Amino acid sequence: MHALVAERNSQLLGLVHYIFHRSTIAPTSNCYLQDLFTVEAARGQGVGRALIQDVYRRAEAARCARVYWLTHESNSTARALYDQVAENSGFLVYRKTLPL
Repeated sequence: MHALVAERNSQLLGLVHYIFHRSTIAPTSNCYLQDLFTVEAARGQGVGRALIQDVYRRAEAARCARVYWLTHESNSTARALYDQVAENSGFLVYRKTLPL
């Protein structure tokens, strides 16, 4: 896993975690953006966009074919940004929680 942070004047503004992984359907690797967070006071100031763009640059340097991530359909604030920097694939996620 890789991580990046955004800071201003030694104060944390945001962070992102991402993972490079192989694919079963393509010869190249992909990059999964696992977590993106910006502090509330920094939202709307380009912090999230800058972190995503930095992940794009690093994924391209690692010769990944794509960067992708998930968000909840109700996350309208984040989706407003995501709709500007990526395309919505239209896929839905299905899961089943298993007992431990």
